[in-house]
Amino acid sequence: MLKQVTEPLLDAPRSAMDWLRRRLRASEVWFIGLALLVGVSAGLLTMLQSALARVIQTWCYRLPADLRLSASARLGVPELLMLPLGGLLLGAFGLLVRARRRPLVDAVEANALHGGRMSMRDNLVVSGQTLLSNGFGASVGLEAAYAQMGGGIGSQLGRVLRLRRNDMRTLVGAGAGAAIAAAFGAPLTGAFYAFEIVIGAYSPPALAPVAAAVLSAVFVTQWLGAPIYALVAPHGTSLLPRDYAVYVALGMACALVGIAIMRLVTTTERMVGLTRIPHWLRPAIGGLLLVPLAMATPQVLSAGHGALHIDMVAGVTIRFIALVFVLKAAASILSLAFGFRGGLFFASLFLGSLLGSLFSGSINALLGFPLVNGTDASLVAMAALAAAIVGAPMTMAMLALEATHDFILASAVMAAVLVASTLVRQVFGYSFSTWRLHLRGETIMSARDVGWVKTLSAGKMMRKGMKSLHEGTTVADFRKLYPLGSGTRVVLQDAAGRYAGIVPIASAYADNAKPEDAMATLAQMTDRRLHAQDDIEAVMRAFDAAQTDELAVVDADGNAIGLLSEAFVRKRYAEELEKKQREMFGERITESD
Repeated sequence: MLKQVTEPLLDAPRSAMDWLRRRLRASEVWFIGLALLVGVSAGLLTMLQSALARVIQTWCYRLPADLRLSASARLGVPELLMLPLGGLLLGAFGLLVRARRRPLVDAVEANALHGGRMSMRDNLVVSGQTLLSNGFGASVGLEAAYAQMGGGIGSQLGRVLRLRRNDMRTLVGAGAGAAIAAAFGAPLTGAFYAFEIVIGAYSPPALAPVAAAVLSAVFVTQWLGAPIYALVAPHGTSLLPRDYAVYVALGMACALVGIAIMRLVTTTERMVGLTRIPHWLRPAIGGLLLVPLAMATPQVLSAGHGALHIDMVAGVTIRFIALVFVLKAAASILSLAFGFRGGLFFASLFLGSLLGSLFSGSINALLGFPLVNGTDASLVAMAALAAAIVGAPMTMAMLALEATHDFILASAVMAAVLVASTLVRQVFGYSFSTWRLHLRGETIMSARDVGWVKTLSAGKMMRKGMKSLHEGTTVADFRKLYPLGSGTRVVLQDAAGRYAGIVPIASAYADNAKPEDAMATLAQMTDRRLHAQDDIEAVMRAFDAAQTDELAVVDADGNAIGLLSEAFVRKRYAEELEKKQREMFGERITESD
């Protein structure tokens, strides 16, 4: 009796979930509604993380409510000792969460290699480490934590609802873009961030979900009182052809500086690794190294929001700007190299604005008259250097537009960011995020989905139930076991059961096949085999090299476990490519697909 009552109650949630899953898979409207929910959640999480970092900074440095850390006039040694203290706390936190040795997966790697699947544990670890790093004053921004949690919310909802791979990737991109949009109050910036950085392509089916997510994130944060990110706008003067030439040159300079910064981060990180300082102690030592830099100017601390606004309106000297640029670059490099968690998103914006001021001031001083507008140059270089490092030219162009509302300047910004990003791709080939993945051994160049290649492995595609035989079996015995017409190939095994080659059945009936000979004398492809973990691209390369129709698949011990034909592999590859193309152009993939 009790079972008859409880079973319908337990089945009701499952039935509702199945119904919702079917609606999300079949209807774009329902999926857009889910993306809107992801955007609201990402916006709220962004506000929460920003507030927590602000509370930590206020407590550590006794800041007034309306003053940002990097805008402080001067900080004493007692306050700056919070830097190594924060490093110690970060190191202790790292020891607590280092149960698994694998690297933490961010939104870019998740979308490129794992079909949008992100671990909530990883998300919380990245968020916690970034909050501690930024909160205690390290020269890193919070944007990495914003995007991680925003993308993580999309991934978790997708996993609970068991969405398709492409829909999961779209939700991750929408969540990360919504978080960036909420941080800057800039929906276009967030949308382009989602497409350029996290999704890796502009696809029609992702347009509406991403738009819904970023707009809802900006709406909810502004409704709750978050300030809109705004910069000092230029005076609205028109641009001459010579101005575009100047800003193209500035974009080229930003590209070279961006490459240098990314290289210096890696070089410094390797030098720190050679010292064999324990990982948990490195942030504390990095914090100590930041103290003298912060004593020279607090502008090197945290992301640099307050310092950017001050330097753009205060009319400071070129010498001071040069000093801040060098110290801020050094602080960001040291922070990342010594284990503080965060990114270079806003640091690159701040450094770009300083570089633009240096560029305009130097040219004007050299020529003796004001050829380049200092404010314009700062805004253009701000976007160009960020595009060079982050690898998102349209994102940075939209950020400059939404922060200044100046469409005339936006054309100059567009020219500079395109030149900078193109030069970085040509000379260096990576953005900061993909460069760090490259150093770990990954081959991805963007968030474009290449993970499906790894899911199509030889072990999953092979045909089981193959015919096998010991290599010492005589031809006469083989003929008794396998008459003509009983198949095409037989796999040979040695005494230990390991793969020893393939024999076409017809070859045992050839005129030159002696009945007393061992089958090993007829074996082919003895040194050619596929491993079960080989992905489909590696399998196709193996077939090209072997020039054969079928290859055996072996396990880790060398035992043959199946056969795989080249025709089937090519067919599966073509099917997956067609499926990806259909998804890109907005076709809904049915369950049968």
